[in-house]
Amino acid sequence: MTTLVPLIETWRGGTLECQFFGAVAVADTRGRLVAHAGDPHWVTFSRSTLKAFQALPFLQAGGPARFGFSSEQVALLCASHNGEPVHVRNVDAMLARIGQPVRALQCGCHVPYYVEHGVGPAPAVVDERYHNCSGKHAGFLAWCVQHGQAVGTYTAPGHPLQQAIRRDVARAVGLAPEDLRLGVDGCSAPNYALPLSHLARGYARLASGERDAEFGASFAQLSQAMVAHPDLVSGTGRNDLAFMRAGRGDWVSKAGADGVQAVGSICRGQAFALKVIDGNRTAVHAATVAVMDQLGWLDARQREELRPWRAEPIANARGTQVGERKPAFRLRTTA
Repeated sequence: MTTLVPLIETWRGGTLECQFFGAVAVADTRGRLVAHAGDPHWVTFSRSTLKAFQALPFLQAGGPARFGFSSEQVALLCASHNGEPVHVRNVDAMLARIGQPVRALQCGCHVPYYVEHGVGPAPAVVDERYHNCSGKHAGFLAWCVQHGQAVGTYTAPGHPLQQAIRRDVARAVGLAPEDLRLGVDGCSAPNYALPLSHLARGYARLASGERDAEFGASFAQLSQAMVAHPDLVSGTGRNDLAFMRAGRGDWVSKAGADGVQAVGSICRGQAFALKVIDGNRTAVHAATVAVMDQLGWLDARQREELRPWRAEPIANARGTQVGERKPAFRLRTTA
């Protein structure tokens, strides 16, 4: 824990109540560390921030054009979506285009996130399409169909798809494949732990789009889809939707479970990745906005737009202010 620092604190009655520890890394497309808080090389699982990179083998092989996937459906490849009707319809369309049934998706089922966010009641029947990772898994299936590979074992680490993903993820973040620490994500797909600094580098490259010498066309297609359709990347009431809308076309934002967030700036050629070690979502959101503010990414309008996600006064059920939540860190620039 000595490599982590308090990112967000909450105070009540003038007394410190909670501290949320973590680390931040800011990097450019070449992997140069620009700024940090705590250990910028902290190794953590990337969780759903990895999704755009997991789509690289499919994009590199021309998969979206092969199956006629729309920009909306490319955004779903990168999504941790709410399971709202627009998400389910697009997953249905993707499955229809590749000739695969819903049950071919190996992500499992959960109550759709839109229920948690108060958008509406749960559907009478929940299947794999409502899983937040169903778009990513539809892309996995599409790659298998395109390459004539087995669809029944596509989540196995030794499957040709997962081997291709490991190769391209490593290239995107600037590591050797053997340096990626393997784990299994909540959707049963392989996931990788890597240093925050390398995750930030990957997002700087993703945001750079066509300027990237290795994955330019694929990064452009992925980042443009994410920025154009943030509602499909996340959904109503979600932070990635709010962040990308506030970014006005410049920010590529993706959250991951258990306290991970990555944001790239298209015009700056930089990105940051952060981890709140206990996974507290409110702290992640507040820390993310604080990083953008300290980097000079926010104007007055954006600060106001992101007020609900910032460190804020804490009110009780009667609306009385009883405390405050505030950033506890300052980014250190790297010479």
